Amino acid sequence: MRVDDFDFDLPESSIALRPAQPRDSARLLVVTPGGNPELQDDIMSSLAAYLRPGDMLVFNDTKVIPARLKGRRIGRGDYEPAIEATLIERLDDNRWIALAKPGRKLADGDRIRFGADANVCEAERLDATVEAKAENGEITLAFDVGGVFLDERMKLFGILPLPPYIASRRAYDERDEQDYQTIYARNEGAVAAPTAGLHFTPELFARLDERGVRRCFVTLEVGAGTFLPVKVDDTDDHKMHSERGWITQETADALNATRKAGGRIVAVGTTSLRLLESAADEDGTIRPFASATDIFITPGYRFRAVDLLITNFHLPRSTLFMLVSAFSGLETMKRAYAHAIDRGYRFYSYGDGSLLAPDRSLWTR
Repeated sequence: MRVDDFDFDLPESSIALRPAQPRDSARLLVVTPGGNPELQDDIMSSLAAYLRPGDMLVFNDTKVIPARLKGRRIGRGDYEPAIEATLIERLDDNRWIALAKPGRKLADGDRIRFGADANVCEAERLDATVEAKAENGEITLAFDVGGVFLDERMKLFGILPLPPYIASRRAYDERDEQDYQTIYARNEGAVAAPTAGLHFTPELFARLDERGVRRCFVTLEVGAGTFLPVKVDDTDDHKMHSERGWITQETADALNATRKAGGRIVAVGTTSLRLLESAADEDGTIRPFASATDIFITPGYRFRAVDLLITNFHLPRSTLFMLVSAFSGLETMKRAYAHAIDRGYRFYSYGDGSLLAPDRSLWTR
């Protein structure tokens, strides 16, 4: 399909720079393709009313790490330009792929020192070597320390990497430390939050429990690739980013039992959905999973594992808008997004949410 098919005009004023407070006071657009009404306005705290006893919510419990590092290039004389690196993919114990700016000031073999003055002791330094530099602006960083030692120094020197459409418009602050993590985040490794989960509160969990809606947790380490624009003209030419994920045997068994008993699987976020679909057999049976996935879902995809999707509002021409269009239909989602813009819904990571029902008539493969 043409990438232009997934474009739409979004006013800059629609981009949320702060989340709703409390979290579950965010607005909720319920989208039911072909339904009457097709679009229904509500708030997240009312979510339980749209679910049934025996349904299973699937949350991504990944935790965002402080992957944005500020430092300077060292070792090339007195001139030490400022460098900022956002880590986007871990390669092994001490190597990461990163986005660096200004990338033009770096070359293979350069040394970068993050977060410390030249005179501090070695135990308080975080140094890395530029091992490789790609044409797309990515660099490979080999840190002098690895494993838990690297993780601890990242916590000392790094900050959470806010999405570019927020970071370009305001500075990161202490509120983001809590705002940009779900309340159930526990498995460190993501460099972007699974933002549909940001709407959930203990009070909302209690209402869902009272309704008889169950929940389980999977882990997908969300990468910064979720924010990267699609630079090709045709979706067939796009290379999807890869992310690591895990589903335990216990969780897979619980999900399969839910379906067998007539309950629905409700993915909280596109990350949970992508992981579930990656782990599902053709008949919808979900298997344990411990691998990477680069699944790219576009219209015509036949969903096997997910019955409903809770998600935020996504960027024009993005892989995530393609995914929701595959789930509920491109024309339906264009109407839904036009409605959301007209009614003042807030978009992107800190924005409002939607509950999407599928249009199975469009699933062909």
